[in-house]
Parts: sequence; C-alpha cells; structure tokens
Amino acid sequence: MIHRKIFKLPLRSSSLHLGKRTLVMGVLNVTPDSFSDGGEFFAAKPAVEHALAMQRDGADIIDIGAESTRPGSVEIPAAEELRRLLPVLQGLRGKLRIPISVDTQKSGVAEIALGAGAEIINDISGLRHDPELARVAAKHGAVLVLMHMRGTPRTMQKGPFARDVANDVISGLQQSIATARRFGVRRSRIVIDPGIGFGKSYTQNYELLAKLPELAKLGCPLLVGTSRKGFLGATLARKRKPAAIEQRLFATAATIAASILNGAHIVRVHDVKEMREVAVVTDLIASARR
Repeated sequence: MIHRKIFKLPLRSSSLHLGKRTLVMGVLNVTPDSFSDGGEFFAAKPAVEHALAMQRDGADIIDIGAESTRPGSVEIPAAEELRRLLPVLQGLRGKLRIPISVDTQKSGVAEIALGAGAEIINDISGLRHDPELARVAAKHGAVLVLMHMRGTPRTMQKGPFARDVANDVISGLQQSIATARRFGVRRSRIVIDPGIGFGKSYTQNYELLAKLPELAKLGCPLLVGTSRKGFLGATLARKRKPAAIEQRLFATAATIAASILNGAHIVRVHDVKEMREVAVVTDLIASARR
C-alpha cells in the first residue's frame, strides 16, 4: 500500500482532483464488436442512455470508444470512427455533467471530438500510432492519457512478450511522456496507464498490478483498466474454458481494490455502480492506514 500523490488535473470546464479519492471512469463502447458488451451500445440512443445511467451510478468520467481494440481487432478508417462517435457526443451535449474522454489513436478524430465537447483523449498507443495527436491535445488544452501497448491490437497477444514487463512499461511510458512534452502537452495534463492486457502475458498483468508503485515514480497520475479482461477469464477458467464476461465481476473487483491500494488514481470500469462501491471502501482502508 502506498500513499498516493495528490494531483490537480486541469480541464477546460473545471478541474479533477486526484488522490484524495479514486475516480471512476465508465466505459462506453460504441462499436459492433466489443469484447465486453458485444455491440449493446452501438446505436446512439442506447449509448447516450447508458452514459447517463453511468453518471447516475457515480461515474466521474465517461470514456467513449468507437473503435474496438480487443485482441486481434483491425483498425477502422477515421471517417467510420467519427460516424459512430459524433451522434453520441451530440446526444450527450447539455445532459452530461461529468467530463467526456474519447478513446482514439487518431489525431483527426481527436481534433473533431475535442471540438464536439470531449476534454480528455485516451490514446492506447501512447502516441506511437499518431504522434500528431499530442499536438492536437496541446492545442485544445486537453488531458492526454498515455497507455502502454506492446505491438498493436491485431498482434499484441501473439508475443513475444517483454522479459522484464515493469521495465518495458516504464521505458515505453517515458518515451510517450517525452513525445507529448515535445509537442507542447503540459505535464500537468498527462495521465499514464500501464495497459493491462495489451501485449502482456497472463502472469505479467498480475505483476504489473503489484508493481504500480514503480510506475508512480514517473510523476504522473495513474489510470488502471482491468475490467472484465481476458486474463481474469483465464484465471477463473473451468475445463479449459475461460469464464464468461458476466462471470468476471468479483475478479474485477479484486483487481480494482489492488490497483487503488497500489496507487491508482483512476480506475476504468464497465460496472460503474459496483466498482464505485469497491473504490469507496478501498479508499477508506487506504486512508485509515495513513
């Protein structure tokens, strides 16, 4: 258990205070082929309704993704990504009281999304896919989440995996931070994510959760996303068959608690109501220890 550093994350509309309590980022996939919800929120109307429901359940941020990044997925054109994304952003305008994050690797998509109301860009490639995305974030004064991924969604689980996963993630994130700074992103607007499940082996995901304090030394707020992921399904497998998505709730809860106790400032989850409760209780344990 470590003492989390306190950060003030400046947004265009307000600020997010990180460290006093854990913030919950609710996942909204507007894709037809998401691993977690099978396209349940692909249409704009159910997507908007789900975002508002997550807000009522206690989400602090909504993270909208219009391109699937599940293992084996293939990149889609920016025009298609925007066709899925923009109706949702428009539908949420004036209704959502919490910040919107957009999960994209493309500078063109980020530019339009930030103009349509988003305040955070969540780049799973850590600027390796499109470094110009950092310039867009700097121009708009947006918060930039830099995630570590080994390979691409199409290749990331085919290996080879890093020999020393903690050093690999730290080195990769250092490069991502340097790229962001070179394009003008203020350090106060950078959040880092170790990329659980993105180019890591089964055991490496657990190792990273245990070594989050090492990542905290990079001096940026930590975001961790473990929700419903494949390594949890493999852990709970029976007769060599991974546990179904709906059977991973308690395993997710365990990793959320561990992430918070090891320094996570933000947790990215699908089941907002349940994981909000986990965060509240875990925060109290952490504060009692201090």
